[in-house]
Order: sequence, then structure tokens, then C-alpha cells
Amino acid sequence: MALVVAQEVPTSSSMAVPHGPAGVGEARHRMRTQLRRGGVAESVIDDAVLILSELLSNACKHGRPLGDALSGDGDVRAAWRVDPTGRLVVEVTDGGGPTRPAPATPSVTAHGGRGLNIITALADDWGVRDDIRGEVTVWVVVHDDVHDPDAGHRRDDFATRVTAPAVSRIPGLGFADAFDDRD
Repeated sequence: MALVVAQEVPTSSSMAVPHGPAGVGEARHRMRTQLRRGGVAESVIDDAVLILSELLSNACKHGRPLGDALSGDGDVRAAWRVDPTGRLVVEVTDGGGPTRPAPATPSVTAHGGRGLNIITALADDWGVRDDIRGEVTVWVVVHDDVHDPDAGHRRDDFATRVTAPAVSRIPGLGFADAFDDRD
């Protein structure tokens, strides 16, 4: 008879991440390790790590570091937790910026602008919280119940939720009409 000991995800984990790409890999690794130890489904962990990467990238691109540090010199804060109801929540806090986080509608050829759309497709919920010091926190509920046997089920249909429209349905491209008179 084997004895199985259930581990729990720490109620919370928080870390300072350098304002820039340098600390993103370390934050992803730490999150993945902690969530695995906590028995979170691998598909939920994959979603959480991708969401953390997107949030950190956005914080470094659009937000200032926390405190009085200059861009590239300070930190942003990454945090994740499984709350008592089993919801996995990921948060990234920066020093604020000139714009508010909002999903974009980038062109097909754009090099960016899809991060919050990816987060929307993967997450159960997300939002933005401001505080009186000017800090901005983007929070994401990755999954409502990490203990649910179907945790991460959305991953199976992710491609259908973020699929690009057919070329013929994109206004202004025009080249699709060139082939209409061909037999």
C-alpha cells in the first residue's frame, strides 16, 4: 500500500522582478516549481506561466518600475496564490504608466498587441487595480478550481478561441479578390 501525501501550493508567493527581461525566466521557473510541488495540473501551470510572462512583459513595456527607480533600473512585483476556494490568481504590479491595460486589435502584421487577448482566452477573469501611490496591478484568475479534475480544460479549445480570421474576411487586403476569376 502506497502512502500519498498531498502537498498544498503556498497560500501566496511574491517576488521582485527586475524591470526588463532579465528576471522573467526566473519568475516563470519559480512559479512552475511551486505550482508543481502543490499538485496543480500541468495544463493549468502552463497557462499560468504564459500569463505571468505576458503580464511581466506588459509591465516592463508600458509601466514604470516600482518606487522612484528609473526605467530598467527598478523592479516590478509578481505574485501568485491559490486562494482557499482553489482559485489560482496571478498578479503583476508596476509603478503605473501613461496608458491603461486594455486588449488591442492589432493588424495581422503587427509585432505585438496580442498579450491581453491571449490572457482573456486562457483566464477565467482578469482586471486592473490602482492604488493611491500610483501603482497598477493587473490580476488574473487563471482557473477557478485547480483541484477540479478538469482543470485546464480550456487549453484544448484555445486554438479555436484565438484563431485569426480567414484572409478573405480581412478588410483592406484586396489580394484575395485577385483569385476570384481563376478557374
